[in-house]
Formats: sequence, C-alpha cells, structure tokens
Amino acid sequence: MSYLRLFLLLPLVLGSSRAFADIYRYVDPDGVVHFSNTQPDDKFELYLREGPNAPPPLSLDTSADDWMKNYVERYARANDLSPALVRAIIKAESNGQRKAVSRKGAKGVMQLMPFTSKRLNVSDPFDPIENIEGGVKYIKELLATFEGNLANAIAAYNAGPAAVKKYGGVPPYQETRQYVRRVLDLYRQYSALE
Repeated sequence: MSYLRLFLLLPLVLGSSRAFADIYRYVDPDGVVHFSNTQPDDKFELYLREGPNAPPPLSLDTSADDWMKNYVERYARANDLSPALVRAIIKAESNGQRKAVSRKGAKGVMQLMPFTSKRLNVSDPFDPIENIEGGVKYIKELLATFEGNLANAIAAYNAGPAAVKKYGGVPPYQETRQYVRRVLDLYRQYSALE
C-alpha cells in the first residue's frame, strides 16, 4: 500500500474514535488571547463548538463574531433560509449580544423566550450555537405557518403567532410594526452584501 493511500485512509480509521470538545476564548486586558476546552469562568465565551454536527473549525485568527456570522450562514442555508434574514433578526433582537436578556425574559442572540427554547430543545439559550439553531428553526416554522408571508412571520417572531392570527396580519402594536420595518430594512441591507 502506498503512503498516499495510507494517508487518505487514516482520517477514516481515526475519525470514529475522535473525542469532541468545545473551545472557549477570553481576551485579557493586555490583549492576550486565552483558549480553554472548559469554561473556567464567565469571562470565557464559547469560541468553537466541536462535535458530530458542528460546523468545520475555522482558523484561530477568526474572531468569535466572524465565526458566528459564518455559522449563521451555514445553518440558515442548510434550512433553506436567507442568512441575511437571520442576521437581521439577530441585529434587531440583541445586536449580537450572547448574554442579552429582555425585560420579558427572552434570552440570547435571537432572544428566545423560555417556552420557545424548551419546545425547540435549546438547553442553554446563552450558547450562541444552540440559540441560533433554535431561532432558525423557529423562523422556518413561522414562515410555514404564515405561508411564506415574510412580514407576518417577522411580526410573529416579535409579538407571537397568536397575535398575528388574531389580527389577520401584522398586529397594530407600535413596537411590532417598528420591529417589522427594522428587520425588513436590515434584511435588505444584508441581502445587498450577499
């Protein structure tokens, strides 16, 4: 057997016994970047999720925000959604803040309510990967519920599907109407960059 064939077969043989671990990152006040396979304290944020369904690892010089954008893109496309739409909702909901909590109790980058997190099997809403996965599933559900009507799906993300059904469209709530306009505007801006 040639060395080339052995080199090509080695990942297949070793791949099944590979251990998976999350990587956490912290930049100290002196600008030194620290990585860990455990989260020693709250200063360390999830940098890379590694596992059977995780996205391929990126180079270590990629910032956590860039990694999150790449993950949004891959996960959105895998679910037949526009990454621009997911990014627009993240921007409108939390401005990308992983630890965001609304006054109503929504959590994480996509601001999932506790009952929505539970229904979508999001065990840690502050884990940006779980939160994005749950948020993408929820957007997809809402688009199906409202037969592809984007404005109604966005309104339902903000006010809940029951309110949109009750009013037969975007509810007459000022907050929801502003939210829908903002998300659609961001969606157009992000779509132009794709």
